[in-house]
Amino acid sequence: MTAPSIAHGGLAGHLDGFVRAVRGAGIPVGISQAVDAAEILTVVDLLDREQLRHGLAAVLLQRASQRPAYDVLFDLWWPLSDRPAAAPSDADGEPGDDGLTLDLPDGSGDGDERDLAERMRAELARLLLDGDDEAVRRLARQAVEQLGRAPASPSGQSYFGYRVMRALSPDTLVAQLLAGLLGDSGRGGLAEQVARQTVRERLAAFRAAVDAEVRRRAAAERGRERVARSAVRPLAEQVDFLRAQQADLAELRRTVAPLARRLAARLSARRRMGRVGRLDFRRTVRASLGTGGVPVVTHHRPRKVHKPELVVLCDVSGSVAGFSHFTLMLTQALREHFSGVRAFAFVDSTDEVTRFFRPGADVSDAVARIGREADVVAFDGHSDYGNAFEVFADRWPTAVGPKTSLLVLGDGRTNYRQPGLPVLGDLVRRARSAHWLNPEPRRLWGSGDSAADRYGEVVDMVECRNATQLAEFVTTL
Repeated sequence: MTAPSIAHGGLAGHLDGFVRAVRGAGIPVGISQAVDAAEILTVVDLLDREQLRHGLAAVLLQRASQRPAYDVLFDLWWPLSDRPAAAPSDADGEPGDDGLTLDLPDGSGDGDERDLAERMRAELARLLLDGDDEAVRRLARQAVEQLGRAPASPSGQSYFGYRVMRALSPDTLVAQLLAGLLGDSGRGGLAEQVARQTVRERLAAFRAAVDAEVRRRAAAERGRERVARSAVRPLAEQVDFLRAQQADLAELRRTVAPLARRLAARLSARRRMGRVGRLDFRRTVRASLGTGGVPVVTHHRPRKVHKPELVVLCDVSGSVAGFSHFTLMLTQALREHFSGVRAFAFVDSTDEVTRFFRPGADVSDAVARIGREADVVAFDGHSDYGNAFEVFADRWPTAVGPKTSLLVLGDGRTNYRQPGLPVLGDLVRRARSAHWLNPEPRRLWGSGDSAADRYGEVVDMVECRNATQLAEFVTTL
């Protein structure tokens, strides 16, 4: 850690800023956790960054998915020390082989820069083969300083990680590193698999060190808070469903499963009439004869316990492709835990897709089968909510009843076609409860071809752009 980085406000103020940044990234940090973080500073070696990193992570994080955002913030608030690494010496006082002793030129010309890159590349190969993480991080700092510097701009010096990667080409060292790790044991078998995994991990660590150094230099010029806003990737539960990438889906699946259980439990809760059933008038009057006609003790009929009965209507059109993948993921989670769930998908027509979501089925396979086998397109493949609602009401007239909770998932954009409000209103009146989850921001409802504001007049429409908002919906339901 550099002394100037913690001078303002002292160590306590610096830690407070770091905790605020972690909380601002969407990681919930309570007062007790902040107190525990302060306690960590008294029991770890503050000059050992990795010990401090893991110590603070142990008290500030609750899930492994929060670690990438935490590591980015940690590298910004607790940067690598500017102190040079101590080079081990042998008995004669000469530098040993384990220290980073490469004497590198400034690289002012093209020829010098190429020579510099070749020397750094050779040193990188040696350090990766040795597995010296600290030396690799220091080489990454040196490489960013010498190779990642872009031409000066009016706003200040700029550094870029891609310039370092282009100059050193670390991915082309795989064969050399494999040969060094395997030695005379030869290729093939478990040994090669372990060696390849080791090479991947060490190359990834070098790339991460380069990115961290670029962010550190940017933070020194523009401020940590500003860099953190652009460098920290949103947590999976904060990613908009409409913009979710493939890498987010696995974490979303783990987030959706417990929410699905809570959602079905909440939707079925309104069926329960307290802890007892309806009043049994005859038994109550009969029992009151022993107390002079005063019903001191009331009797109730046994309450019938029903399983949750859910009907899910999912828009799977191209305009909500990311959201439809989430909705089908939600449907799969509901199907795995509750038997009384029926799923229907629609574009401009509707088809029941419950059969594709048997317990244990893969969501990606289910999505592919819906595209191939489900009858969800009747005309041109553009969203037609009105026709989809009419087809649903005609083909499955008994699917929604007084014991059913209706859940509609879609953006409500009708392509300027009839919205089908009378049909939807009839479904809502027949259902025990009805809710609509919309992945678009509330400010866009009613804009363009959106009929969300009109649908909101007949059904409870809720903005649900990410897993965090879904959790809030489940909590307040």
